[in-house]
Order: sequence, then C-alpha cells, then structure tokens
Amino acid sequence: MANLTPYAIAWGCLALVVIFLAFWRRRVAAQEDDTLHVTGPDDVIVQQMTVARKLELIDKWGKALTIVLAITGLILAVMYGMYLWEASSRAGLA
Repeated sequence: MANLTPYAIAWGCLALVVIFLAFWRRRVAAQEDDTLHVTGPDDVIVQQMTVARKLELIDKWGKALTIVLAITGLILAVMYGMYLWEASSRAGLA
C-alpha cells in the first residue's frame, strides 16, 4: 500500500482552511448589525447588505469544505485501517 503521508498533509491543510474560514466568519459577523435598517442613512443599509453577502459567501464555502473534509477524513481513516490490517496479517508470514 502507498504511503499515506502526502494525503494526510493535504487533509491537514484543508482542515486549516476550514478553521481559517470559521475564524474569518466570526470576525466578519462581529461587524454585523443585527437590527434591520429599512429606512435611514443609505451607507448603513449598504454596509449591512455587504456584511450579509460576505457571510453568505463564507458560509457557502465553509459548508462545502467541511463536507469535503469529513468525507476525505473518513476515506483516509479507512485506507489507514486497511493498511494496518494488511500489515498485521503479513507480520506472521515473514
């Protein structure tokens, strides 16, 4: 079986991206104004819409990459388990 280290490193980098997105979302959400501004200064409404669009984009990528992270993590775990099972079954034959 092939060496799983490069795949584990790639998975770790993906995990760091997901963690970065979570912190970035938290930082952007801190700028959010929870009150609805329908009338009033246009700059407040534009700023509120801009923050909402940023959060929507971060959420979209965060959800997608979290799903990819979970699926690839499961695949790596299964591959590592198969590697251990194969290595243990050959241990007594050498």
